[in-house]
Amino acid sequence: MRLLISFALVGAAALALIACNSADNTAPSSRSVTQATPSSSAPVTRATPITAASVPADGVRRITTVELQDLINKGQALVVDVRNQASYDAAHIRGARLIPNTQILDRAKELPRDKTIVTYCS
Repeated sequence: MRLLISFALVGAAALALIACNSADNTAPSSRSVTQATPSSSAPVTRATPITAASVPADGVRRITTVELQDLINKGQALVVDVRNQASYDAAHIRGARLIPNTQILDRAKELPRDKTIVTYCS
């Protein structure tokens, strides 16, 4: 059982690192997306290229700010800022926990197993 949990945590850490280095290559569309600014949870709407079947090449699930806010309101998500301390101090999502990407594996025990872990790096 411990091996399975350890494997899951290592997988989550790997996904967090991949997400920070991924690039979405999607075809243009007229759909607009709501996005939160780093220093607040106030949404900003902007046009973003999206396809009907847009799945990132890295396979990591993306969520909208509306979905994130809903998960946070229900107590079902933890936001983890994986940038460095200076970037976090400059601006971050309110309530986000700072765990730099270089420390994810060492601090994996701090992450809850009963919540969705949402990482961000910009």
